Amino acid sequence: MSTEVAEDLFTQGLERYKQGESAATLIPVFEKVCDRQPKVASGWICLSWLYLLDNNAKLAVKAAQKAVKLAPEDPQGRINLAIAMLELSQKGVREQVEAAQNWLMLLKDIKPEIVENFEEGLRRRPNWKALEKVRDWVLN
Repeated sequence: MSTEVAEDLFTQGLERYKQGESAATLIPVFEKVCDRQPKVASGWICLSWLYLLDNNAKLAVKAAQKAVKLAPEDPQGRINLAIAMLELSQKGVREQVEAAQNWLMLLKDIKPEIVENFEEGLRRRPNWKALEKVRDWVLN
């Protein structure tokens, strides 16, 4: 699969997500994207988010770790990793939260997108305690 086809798959998957399609049906799409473009962080960030929405923190940690390794400056990857680690009672959550906060201070223009992602997560998975905690830590 060419890079162009993988990018089209990513764009289509994102559109389907925005239209409300379930995480469970989108996970295979983003797994393909990550298989085809393993060095592109955006695919891993989306995949980790979908795993979190699907209540699979173990796979979310792995995908988020890859995203953070590829793009340490992306706060969403660190937020996803913090949520997954918190759900699995792993150490290192504070480090990810602090890094996300620091990047959000530098990249002020993406804060509204991050806020919207937290809201979207709670719409799709109500009463999500780990997300609520990380949201409160990151945004306060």
